[in-house]
Amino acid sequence: MTTLAGPPPRLDTRLPGVRLRVVQMADAEALAALYRENRDYLRPWEPERDDAYFTVEGQRDNLHDLVGAYATGEMWPGVVLVDGEMAGRITLNNILRGPLQSCFAGYWVARAHAGNGVATEALRQALDVAFGTLRLHRVEAFTRVDNHASQRVLERNGFTVVGTARRHIHLDGRWHDERLFECLAPWDDGIALVPPT
Repeated sequence: MTTLAGPPPRLDTRLPGVRLRVVQMADAEALAALYRENRDYLRPWEPERDDAYFTVEGQRDNLHDLVGAYATGEMWPGVVLVDGEMAGRITLNNILRGPLQSCFAGYWVARAHAGNGVATEALRQALDVAFGTLRLHRVEAFTRVDNHASQRVLERNGFTVVGTARRHIHLDGRWHDERLFECLAPWDDGIALVPPT
């Protein structure tokens, strides 16, 4: 008889000082400053943005859309805080209910916090939201095939590789292949649609 090994265990990093919260309209100024400081750093990984996006007004427009999508249950848009200071963004996008019960995770942390475990801890906390508060069954994430740091963040959180999507995203002036990762809820038994009460 063959048994399925299941996903690799999530590492319990518990990095002190890192926490998540849902975005607020009041975040516009801090986010605009963070995006401006990290504009060149994020360029290879983020969609092309016009100059307006990096202004307070541009972030107000963006936050208005995010808050609206959160209100309708389409996404969970968060900010990453380190010792109370804004350090990045993390979002559970395209929340699907019904027979899928899934979403996509997207995240970034400022250059000043890169390589310090902040993204790993932020994603760990986002998975707690996805599998706990939102009661989802599956979280997926794409990374460019050359984004090894992001792939390590996913692997440390129990994600496994599904495959590669050819020329999946247009970033930094050209199409790039991306690797698709998945993580199933810890309560997954192959049968239940939602976690047990």
